[in-house]
Amino acid sequence: MTIKEVKALLDSGKASKEQLDELSQDSRSGVKKLLASYNRKQEKLAEKKVAFLERFSYEKKFWATGKIVAGVDEVGRGPLAGPVVTAAVIIDENFDLLDVNDSKKLSPQRRLELYPKILEEAVSVAVGIKDAQVIDKINIYEADRLAMAEAVNDLDRKPDALLVDAMNVPVDIPQVKLIKGDAKSNSIAAASIVAKVFRDKLMDDYAKIYPQYKFPKNAGYGTKDHLEALKKYGPTPIHRRTFEPIKSMI
Repeated sequence: MTIKEVKALLDSGKASKEQLDELSQDSRSGVKKLLASYNRKQEKLAEKKVAFLERFSYEKKFWATGKIVAGVDEVGRGPLAGPVVTAAVIIDENFDLLDVNDSKKLSPQRRLELYPKILEEAVSVAVGIKDAQVIDKINIYEADRLAMAEAVNDLDRKPDALLVDAMNVPVDIPQVKLIKGDAKSNSIAAASIVAKVFRDKLMDDYAKIYPQYKFPKNAGYGTKDHLEALKKYGPTPIHRRTFEPIKSMI
């Protein structure tokens, strides 16, 4: 094979053990470099698979007894504008999206790529939303809990248990509260990605109504540009009036 053909074979991921053994005996420096790169990638892939399977440990405890478990997560507790968005996701043992992990560890582009795949592979997905008015009325923590309950109740099948990222959901379902759960459970990780992508799209839509606040860049968080726009134009109906510095502006 030519160097180009070797590269194409390795990039395809379809090289057989016999072909790899043969390439390992190839004395050409170009082949040696390609093979070394291929082996490094395979090692990283193997590590990713191990970590992915470890993030099923909580789910497996429920699956072993035939129970349905949902992962629940939220995004948007800290911004000055926009809603808090939560997601509840039920997956099963057939779920195989290795890159699903804590949404904060993924690039925006990777989250966008994973979002439709999660919707396709998940058993059930639902989203809960509480807007700025609700947040101002009952506080962000309680609004977050209600949004989580909304997501859980909107699933098309009732879970027997919940895996929740550091929160307690006001529903009559047994729950396991996990600190940094989106890095420990694939169900919670999938929920974190769904909630993040869903909220980012909402903020992009709000930006069409309120372009001066640059929501696609800041998602409602208090960046320098956002704070300067608040000083110049004041708060909009989607701003949280109980959050500083907006509270002092009113």
